[in-house]
Amino acid sequence: MAANLAALASGAGIGASLIVAIGAQNAFVLRQGLRREHVAAVVAVCVACDWVLIAAGALGFGSLVRAFPLVTALAAWGGALFLVGYGALSFRRAARPEVLDAKADAGGAGPVSAGAAVVATLSVSLLNPHVYLDTVVLLGSVAAQYEGAARAWFTAGAWFASLLWFAGLGFGARLVAPVFVRPMAWRVLDAGIGMVMWWIAFGLLWGQLR
Repeated sequence: MAANLAALASGAGIGASLIVAIGAQNAFVLRQGLRREHVAAVVAVCVACDWVLIAAGALGFGSLVRAFPLVTALAAWGGALFLVGYGALSFRRAARPEVLDAKADAGGAGPVSAGAAVVATLSVSLLNPHVYLDTVVLLGSVAAQYEGAARAWFTAGAWFASLLWFAGLGFGARLVAPVFVRPMAWRVLDAGIGMVMWWIAFGLLWGQLR
């Protein structure tokens, strides 16, 4: 049980680290939350897209590992290097923080229909190539280090982080907006993300070297 809980925490940690970043998707969700416009639909689409991609990464890499056992080591080393680089970028952002401005990043257009909001959400969620690198490749490479139930717990942790972030950002937009327009908030958040990334990278490397 302890191993499963550790996998759950790892999945939640790396999932949150990848999701919480300044970008068009988060800005769009924040904007819709501030306007109180189709928030439930927007949040549901973001979470659904994330969950499908996370599952694809976890299951896809699992099948690849079973067919080619060497992929486990390659995925661990490749994932660790990516995490080190990603963590370094987080520390760089912490040194020169930006802010999340819903109007500047997502536009200040008038009200939109529910269908248009869903299409826009799908666009900002799926047309960014980094989302596939983050969820399918990176999360998949980390998930490949777990077997059986532990991998399911890892996936559940990443799912939980996604649900918590998008629901909090959409439905709690009016509460978090004043926080995320402050550079210091992003400085602290990015520094924390960098530490999580490097800690997970260390765990991957330690598992290969011991």
